[in-house]
Amino acid sequence: MSAGKSTMVLQLAWQLRQTRGGVEVWTFGDRSGSGKVTSRVGLESEAVAIAPGEELSAYRMGAVSRGVRVLIIDEVQFASAKQVDQLAFMVDECGIDVHCFGLGADFLLDPFEGTARLFALADEVRELPVAAYCWCGERGRCNARVVGGTIQRAGDQHLIGDTQGDIRYQVLCRRHYRTGELG
Repeated sequence: MSAGKSTMVLQLAWQLRQTRGGVEVWTFGDRSGSGKVTSRVGLESEAVAIAPGEELSAYRMGAVSRGVRVLIIDEVQFASAKQVDQLAFMVDECGIDVHCFGLGADFLLDPFEGTARLFALADEVRELPVAAYCWCGERGRCNARVVGGTIQRAGDQHLIGDTQGDIRYQVLCRRHYRTGELG
């Protein structure tokens, strides 16, 4: 979180549309709760919203019929392993270039099913060039879920949307995640 994933999705989509065409954006769960990819810096774009676990064959056939050559996916961590397999099929059998953006681990530091499968199948995996930082200045690798000023050590993995009030997320370095210090 806070590393600019959605901003990079939107930037890549814009850039590829200028040079290649045939670009489509999908999301497995945007903070806006609708068929969009939104960025905390204020950028947004329409996107095909796909529910986690939903069968992708109709989406694949639609993309092929529309001439989609590049598919950019935000929030891929919420995809199921089967959906990631279907995305790999799109690359291998349909010739669609697929770029996925998402988190590697949840607030408990457990891998998401979608990204775990993606790490196993992807032709290439890269960290974003923009890093998120903890309040202490160290690189932040942990997305802590904070409720009432306390890091949560249990709970549902999926919580989509901008959080407000008592529930929020905070990027922390591994040490401060472990000790629970929020700065």
